Amino acid sequence: MQRILVALCATLLTAGSAVAATAAKPALKVTTLDGKSFDLAAQKGKWVIVNFWATWCSPCIKELPDISAYVDKHKDKVAAIGLAYEDSDKADIEKFLKAHPLSYPVAQVDVIDPPKDFDTPKGLPNTYLIAPDGAVAKAFLGPIQMKDLDAIIKP
Repeated sequence: MQRILVALCATLLTAGSAVAATAAKPALKVTTLDGKSFDLAAQKGKWVIVNFWATWCSPCIKELPDISAYVDKHKDKVAAIGLAYEDSDKADIEKFLKAHPLSYPVAQVDVIDPPKDFDTPKGLPNTYLIAPDGAVAKAFLGPIQMKDLDAIIKP
């Protein structure tokens, strides 16, 4: 069992820094669960956390409050979009969000046809940190913490 965990951690660590098929400056236009439009291009000048997650994903559930608190603390220079990457009813995700409120918008994305400018998630959570110029600064596979964001954003 320990060998399996070590192998899994090694895979996550090496995969976490890869940005394989993701565009250098990705585009992302989605409709959030509340019916509003989110356009990544409109966020230029801010850091943007693009977080693929799911309601059934324990590490995702653990990191969501940290991302939300980070956005609240740095709202003048950081924005976020949560991408619910799961095949479930919108109502189920909305119910989840009522129990786990976030300070940033969430959109549900199609697991069969995910956003084209981002690599298809190979695991969850999968987070991209987009720099103020629109370029991918870092990709993370696995949970992130505030210290991970601080290391790149340097608030």
